[in-house]
Amino acid sequence: IVVVYGWASPLIQHNKAVALQAAIGEVLKNQAECDTLFFSGDSLATQLPSGVDPKRVERVYLGYDAGHRRIGFAIAAAEPGFQDIVRVIFGYDPASQQLLGMKIIESKETPGLGSKVETDSAFVGQFQGALTPLVGGKPDRHQAGDQHQVDMITGATISSRAVIRIINNALARLGPALERYSREAK
Repeated sequence: IVVVYGWASPLIQHNKAVALQAAIGEVLKNQAECDTLFFSGDSLATQLPSGVDPKRVERVYLGYDAGHRRIGFAIAAAEPGFQDIVRVIFGYDPASQQLLGMKIIESKETPGLGSKVETDSAFVGQFQGALTPLVGGKPDRHQAGDQHQVDMITGATISSRAVIRIINNALARLGPALERYSREAK
């Protein structure tokens, strides 16, 4: 088992990196390039802070279009869902406080129910252009014009709430650093 793990580990890491780059492109709408930023303390930096374990530092990705104009940040975050940890990546523009897109990158939620947070295009699509902080609501009670509301999936309420909570908590934690970095690094 140890030999197989040693052989497969680099392949697994490579495949995860490729999948992450594809997910970043999806939530930032096919950026031309992106920088990796490191979140430490309460700020973002282009270099890994000295003395910080690279495996334990949170990364944020800043995307640029072909004209090297900033598109926004791609943020990966994870928290418990109904059955297990749900891993999400989402695009965010701090200037408008709008989401640019959202993708589930890992979920073991109940197939056919909780898994709809990943497969239901109507649910996933409503994150594009949504204003933060997000508020979950029932589709039949949607307030017309409320860009903060995300309609939850009937039968997958806990999983839907988990996705909303993951995004809101990530922005509560990272939001001030994203805004500061956007102002300072222009």
